[in-house]
Amino acid sequence: MIGSFTFENLPCRVVFGSGTLANAKAEVERLGGKRALVLTTPQQEAQGKSLGTALGPLYAGIFPGATMHTPVDVTERALAAMKACDADCVVSLGGGSTTGLGKALALRTGVNQLCIPTTYAGSEMTPIVGQTENGLKTTVRDAAVLPETVIYDVDLTLTLPASLAATSGINAIAHAVEALYARDTNPVTSLMAEEGIRALARALPAVAARSDDREARTEALYGAWLCGVCLGTVGMALHHKLCHTLGGTFDLPHAETHTIVLPHALAYNAPAVPEAMARVARAIGAADASQGLYELAKRLGAKLALRDVGMPESGIDKAADLAVTNAYWNPRPLERGAIRDLIARAWAGEPPVTTKAVA
Repeated sequence: MIGSFTFENLPCRVVFGSGTLANAKAEVERLGGKRALVLTTPQQEAQGKSLGTALGPLYAGIFPGATMHTPVDVTERALAAMKACDADCVVSLGGGSTTGLGKALALRTGVNQLCIPTTYAGSEMTPIVGQTENGLKTTVRDAAVLPETVIYDVDLTLTLPASLAATSGINAIAHAVEALYARDTNPVTSLMAEEGIRALARALPAVAARSDDREARTEALYGAWLCGVCLGTVGMALHHKLCHTLGGTFDLPHAETHTIVLPHALAYNAPAVPEAMARVARAIGAADASQGLYELAKRLGAKLALRDVGMPESGIDKAADLAVTNAYWNPRPLERGAIRDLIARAWAGEPPVTTKAVA
């Protein structure tokens, strides 16, 4: 039986397919842009300049300084670059780091954004931006940061190494997993969440087996889009709080951190959300959702331990303290001791363990 619910359909235009990057100039024009600043990471600067050439007279310049966790000082430098070239819109080409920078600029200035993802991060579909200052990552939810247009071009993901595709894809799965038990979950979002998880869980092993498998790459990007919609439509819970805490405090790589933490966070919440656990298990074809996600990451060759991505053992207690401070809503009450154990297992790379809540 379907009860009452609220569903918010976010106003974002999506252009999906192969070769769709060619539409970038027309999409900037559609948004009324006259001078576009292209944003990339240092590693994708050459791609950004090539895109600038394709934009022709609309190309105002490039800022190739995007980096993880959207540091406020980087945003300040990008703002200066915008003013210097008199840009009236931004084109973000890259993964979550570049998308985050574009969102931060939109939050500050109100400029329109054309987002062109090259990974499965999904943040291009959300009105959320996470920003880091003085080692603390905070999130802002504001309609102003949602990109106006997103171009998904499967061709841009063909060169994404299988190892990065794996962690980026599981990061996307995390968005949909938490959507299944979010406080404001609804039947429409849950349908998209389960389909997104299914698509990625099927596609990622195929990408790992043959990196040029265009069909698998297409299904993975489709799944990532659905998972991103889920993240943008409903709220987040313990998993995202943990990852934001760990990433911002210890400067850990975003997708890898999500990949490592997800099975443990899901195991923690499992007793409180049996229906969501059943849907995740069905989507990934496993008997147990949290164990199945751990095995999927292992099968894809992803790192399984936070210690292997740069987290010091001495940070476990600090992370546990921060996780219960200004906490996100969560279906299971946050118990500092159990969360510390969760983080310790994730740090060591041990399999997830489901524990009962304290009465």
